[in-house]
Amino acid sequence: MRMNHLAGETSPYLLQHLHNPVDWHPWGAEALERARAEDHPIFLSVGYAACHWCHVMERESFEDAATAAYLNANFVSIKVDREERPDIDAIYMRAVQALTGSGGWPMTVFLTPDGRPFYGGTYYPNTRRHGLPSFRDVLEGVSAAWHERRADVESAATGLASSLAPTARLADGAAPAGTDILDAAVSALESGFDVVDAGWGGPMKFPQPMALEFLLRRAASGDARALPLVRRTLDRMAAGGIHDQLGGGFSRYATEPTWLVPHFEKMLSDNGLLARTYLHAWQLTRNRADLEVARSTLDFVAREMTLPDGVFAASLDADTDGEEGATYTWTSGEIRDALVAAGREVDVELFGAAFDVTAAGNWEGRTILRRAVPDAELAARTGVPEDEVRSRLAEDCRALLAARVRRPQPARDDKALAGWNGLMLAAYADAAAILAHQPDALLAWAGHRYRAIAERAAERLLGVLVDERGRLRRSWKDGQARHAGTLEDHACLADGLLALHEATANERWFTAARDLAETILAHFTHPEGGFFDTADDAERLVARPCSLEDNALPSGNAMAALVLLRLEALTGEGRYADAAEGALQLVGTAPVRYPTAFAQWLQVLDWRAGPVDEIALVGEPFDPRLGALLDVARAGFRPRQVVAVAPNPATSAVPLMQARFALRGQPTAFVCRGFACRQPVTEPEALAALLAG
Repeated sequence: MRMNHLAGETSPYLLQHLHNPVDWHPWGAEALERARAEDHPIFLSVGYAACHWCHVMERESFEDAATAAYLNANFVSIKVDREERPDIDAIYMRAVQALTGSGGWPMTVFLTPDGRPFYGGTYYPNTRRHGLPSFRDVLEGVSAAWHERRADVESAATGLASSLAPTARLADGAAPAGTDILDAAVSALESGFDVVDAGWGGPMKFPQPMALEFLLRRAASGDARALPLVRRTLDRMAAGGIHDQLGGGFSRYATEPTWLVPHFEKMLSDNGLLARTYLHAWQLTRNRADLEVARSTLDFVAREMTLPDGVFAASLDADTDGEEGATYTWTSGEIRDALVAAGREVDVELFGAAFDVTAAGNWEGRTILRRAVPDAELAARTGVPEDEVRSRLAEDCRALLAARVRRPQPARDDKALAGWNGLMLAAYADAAAILAHQPDALLAWAGHRYRAIAERAAERLLGVLVDERGRLRRSWKDGQARHAGTLEDHACLADGLLALHEATANERWFTAARDLAETILAHFTHPEGGFFDTADDAERLVARPCSLEDNALPSGNAMAALVLLRLEALTGEGRYADAAEGALQLVGTAPVRYPTAFAQWLQVLDWRAGPVDEIALVGEPFDPRLGALLDVARAGFRPRQVVAVAPNPATSAVPLMQARFALRGQPTAFVCRGFACRQPVTEPEALAALLAG
């Protein structure tokens, strides 16, 4: 009798399927050898723990005894967590997109025993509906084709596999230089902007943090078109149901254009990217609401997604006890009862007006909280001072959150992914750098807290994910580091470590980031320029992926290019810039033609367009005079600069610090721009003048 083979796995997604009657295997040599020995096709099912439709397909089909028996008799079934194995996911997603014109999860793919795909799709229901065949229809059709039309299957598999071979280059010729392409990209984003509901795309709405970051950069450079696009999008997202109005943080995306109805899963990567975007928006505009969203997001991750050892969990599920969004939605009666129980009966009507609470609800008879009426308008309606409205609603939200915590909670995927942790690390590091020296004591305290969270996470990540060879692993759970680190992991973690180095002046983080970059150059380099997604000694699959577009995460190639350009500024080593330039050649003008798909590349192009400031500060970390210089360097949103600090430049690991000195024994700032260095200065006003010039 066959048995499920997932018991030895650490992935919560795989373990969710441990007791299915399907004879699941993890991806590996054992499953592939069984398929060869039995001459069975492979049924590959790819998903992730927070995926609502993955759960639906499991309940409908994988827990069905008859369906499982058919699978076990005719296929070798392999279950893959796409978050653990993005390389497998990327390869077979390309195949599904080629076959169907679209993709998504759960991903359903049928392979030959040697891994070549020949048929696939996404979710299939257990009975025929929505214009889809049933999953049993699909299984029976594939099995019949395998046994009766084998030559056709083999031919299709060979053709599809050949199309998956890595062809990284999107364009011939040099990537455009200068600001013209950046101006054109802003125009393209402006023309594709949803002028009614903000953001881009539809009918589903994704937050697009990489595009927003690019627009913030252009706004900081004086493009008047950019900031209104950012402002409207940040405000609409923050007010919408995609933003958790009680607990902070963001769901994955909105299922309709107005940002009201989220897909309720909360992913670490989204929250790291969005927290950083709102922080940067506050740096640029000083809009207090942006800072509040950033802080509530960081506090949500600290409270609900930080594991006991300090690293960050991957996600919270979309479902609670099989019901999508059950934890987060309310009836008007539930809200009234919770406020009354907290002694806040007086605020029932005020809260209802503020957060769109009605007896009918705004989603399937229940209410998704969204900010429908701002404080100023509520104050005008009620005659209550605006500050009092704000404080009362904040207290109401705390009361409702306390009530919500007593409900059943969505499951948490407790694996820590290197790349995703890097994105979150960068957000905490930026928050530490931005807030720690604020004159507001509460903000300064928050900055120091965020620094402690970031340093603890970085310490643990490097301790458990870097093996004895100095190579990075991707996933950490239950005391086990699993799977080879991908390009995404190396690049995103390096970016987070560089941000932490700037926030703390601890050169350990610079050295670790540089080591990761050296691994990228040594093991991921593509012969046409840029980088493969997997290392040269990784498992050999049917293809070696080389992804260039952004998806939920920034493109690994683009993130690597930006890290390398930052390292070039910190080290003066042209080989880093050369490697980044080689990556840029792969995309050509694609970023301006498809800006939301290549927004991380637009940030790389913005950096390359310059000017880039290289700031070296000499002084003791706790000297208030050095702190005053640091405050100038960190004032406002300055995305094209690097900052290094050392009390003794002669022993610094950062080449930018070489030959620096303390002028007249005082903390001193050195600024270089465009391969030319200015005279050193000791006064904050003089440093501000240099940076403004």
